[in-house]
Amino acid sequence: MRSFGPPPSRRTAGDGNPGALTSVNASMAREALTVDVVKSLQNGDPAPDFALLDQHGETIRLEDHRGRKLLVYFYPEADTPGCTTQSCDLRDHRQDLAAIGLDVVGISPDPPPKQLAFDEKYGLGFPLLADEDHAVAEAWGTWVERHRGGHTFFGILRSSFLVDEEGRIEQAWSPVKPEDTVPNALAAQAA
Repeated sequence: MRSFGPPPSRRTAGDGNPGALTSVNASMAREALTVDVVKSLQNGDPAPDFALLDQHGETIRLEDHRGRKLLVYFYPEADTPGCTTQSCDLRDHRQDLAAIGLDVVGISPDPPPKQLAFDEKYGLGFPLLADEDHAVAEAWGTWVERHRGGHTFFGILRSSFLVDEEGRIEQAWSPVKPEDTVPNALAAQAA
């Protein structure tokens, strides 16, 4: 697997000083976050395998969900505004998703204790997986170069994927807005 180097906290643009902004970087600081997408999974592609620890220290594997549909969503960081909106919307629609045979797992680079705190704070009730080395995010094409405020760094591109019973990508939404994850999944299943 391809490694993208140091974690986002050590990635900067310009002369390597995170506080220094050139005139080009200052202009970028006023613009919205931009993303360079490395690759994307397409409908029909095999879903890349994973085996990650959840918030309770249990190993969760993609193969554990064979025979059922699975909504896999990647989020940048637990307990931040967008991630909370997305995760709580999934929590609030958990019964609707289960009624149509859809399991849910969330994946972020956060360690299991932070995932557990996030789960307990909001009562999410579904697996939150720790991809601390971002290897799974890389395989799924969601670990990307990002640009914000004149800085370049690597991080999660908020994305969601509907995986069919055979382990293939049925639908991919990358990037996805936090509030669109559930409606996208429900619409895909209604079609």
